[in-house]
Amino acid sequence: MADHTLNSLANASSAYLRSAMHQPVQWEQWGEAAFARAAAEDKPVLLDVGAVWCHWCHVMDRESYEDAETAALINDHFVAIKVDRDERPDVDTRYQAAVSAISGQGGWPLTAFLTPDGRPFFGGTYFPPDERYGRPSFRRVLLTMASSFYEKRDEVEESAGSVMEAIQYAETSPAEQQTWSRTRRVLR
Repeated sequence: MADHTLNSLANASSAYLRSAMHQPVQWEQWGEAAFARAAAEDKPVLLDVGAVWCHWCHVMDRESYEDAETAALINDHFVAIKVDRDERPDVDTRYQAAVSAISGQGGWPLTAFLTPDGRPFFGGTYFPPDERYGRPSFRRVLLTMASSFYEKRDEVEESAGSVMEAIQYAETSPAEQQTWSRTRRVLR
């Protein structure tokens, strides 16, 4: 790992987040300041949700977030937010629903790409540094998501809207789901 200054996770209350304070990614903690920065810089958000007990979270940290070239790509194109799922289960629950709606699976590490206002438009779990396990490389995913955000903004916004509908549907009670479903069919 290259010698560099600590990122903002050095001040986190979570030991899991502090374990990433030496990574070259300019991590932010979950909060209004991170989303305000994303809006001001007109950048998408890279959200990483993990936990101290998650093996693949530590693998992805080692393989990707500690890699200087990958970190530079992230820092150039995204506002990166790291969340401890044990500290913020509310954030984890919401974005697990989103990634499940997008990819059909969830788990940790949760890797989601959000609009500056926090709406997810793509996500997955573990992405390897190289194409393997039938998964694209993390760098390819990063470049594709950055390119989509800047060059296909209408499609990103549409995708984010669809994912938000799926999340809202998942967050309603079964009785509300039936009512919402009937109403939706009438409106279409």
